[in-house]
Amino acid sequence: MKQSLVKNITFIFSFIVLSSCSTSPTGRSQFVLLPESQMASMGASAFKDMKSKTKISTDKKTNDYVNCIVQPMLKIAGPVEGVESWEVVVFDDKQVNAFALPGGRIGVYTGIIQVAENADQLAAVIGHEIGHVMAKHGNERVSQSFAINGGLMAAGLALKNKNKNYGLILAGIGVGAQFGILLPFSRAHETESDLIGMDLMAQAGFDPRESAKLWENMKKASGGKAPPEFMSTHPSNDTRIKNLTENFPKAMPFYEKRKAQGPLPKCII
Repeated sequence: MKQSLVKNITFIFSFIVLSSCSTSPTGRSQFVLLPESQMASMGASAFKDMKSKTKISTDKKTNDYVNCIVQPMLKIAGPVEGVESWEVVVFDDKQVNAFALPGGRIGVYTGIIQVAENADQLAAVIGHEIGHVMAKHGNERVSQSFAINGGLMAAGLALKNKNKNYGLILAGIGVGAQFGILLPFSRAHETESDLIGMDLMAQAGFDPRESAKLWENMKKASGGKAPPEFMSTHPSNDTRIKNLTENFPKAMPFYEKRKAQGPLPKCII
């Protein structure tokens, strides 16, 4: 049993150590296991399934509005690993949401257009989603899930012959991993994407100060219904507003520089 345990732990450790490392656009070290080409394939499959199950908006005015906002930011984003070309789809759905998948698939629900009062605010939403793809957050989440599950397996093997209540202990470790690692890590992703998105929108000619106003609107739209932040995968609206406001001084020079270069995007619906 001991030899088997050692082999399992050695395998898990080697798997983690030999995994590839990366750096996010903000300079943060990352832990990634999968090639972006594989993540892109997964993203394409998921997006295809979603398009088959969710009504796609055919309203030209709405689609033109979204693309007017998206295209300048994609130009600023430049080449992104794993993305051959971006695909943007507007879903005719009341969800107050948008998303981006590995491989460059962007989905915007018409519900978020109702909450985002202007193009600058919608740019904050879409820039945030582009940020997730640029920073390989999908790969990080999958990779960390593999590592956590491997760690829990090793812990289970180690405890099995030492404590008759190992099942309860293992469950406790699982809870610790959930609230001590996975959720805060996801909140770190959200905060990082907020800041990447704010820089993108500013450089593309959208007012970064509107990003905080967007989250004020989101706060009103939610009616205050949200789990405690430590149990949520997203920062609270107040936390996001605070983080974005504190970073205005970094983003505003990008916006001022873009304004000096010529006419800003005029996206109207």
